[in-house]
Amino acid sequence: MTAFDLTPPDDAQRGALVAGLDDAERRVLLHHGTEAPFCGVFLDNKREGTYCCRLCGLPLFRSSTKFDSGTGWPSFFAPFDPAHVGRIRDTSHGMVRTEIVCARCGSHLGHVFPDGPPPTFERHCLNSVSLSFVGRGERWPDPLRRGVAEATPAD
Repeated sequence: MTAFDLTPPDDAQRGALVAGLDDAERRVLLHHGTEAPFCGVFLDNKREGTYCCRLCGLPLFRSSTKFDSGTGWPSFFAPFDPAHVGRIRDTSHGMVRTEIVCARCGSHLGHVFPDGPPPTFERHCLNSVSLSFVGRGERWPDPLRRGVAEATPAD
């Protein structure tokens, strides 16, 4: 069971969060877009820490689960907590895939594929614009002002 509050933001909170997005972030997070490969700011990030949802701040993936998939997007073999990442069947673009979204706010993150490394054999392929990064020991983002688990330092 996650220590983070997964209650979705209310309309006012969501409006405030969305107002802070730039055009590229809106296209990806809200309209299920994809950023171009090999250009995302987190593709080559080697710092220790946690990748969080750009919109609501929920922790999504630890740096210890990041790997170089060669695809041009940051890739991870396991989520921070399985409850933090939702999965949706995606039949767009003439193929069947599994879309991944933030379980708290529903923002589009990317897709998950069954061709990753052990132990999960999953490749969670994410858009950098869907993410923020918190270094180990820094404070979790808390744009929703929940203050419970978010009040502790990132592990």
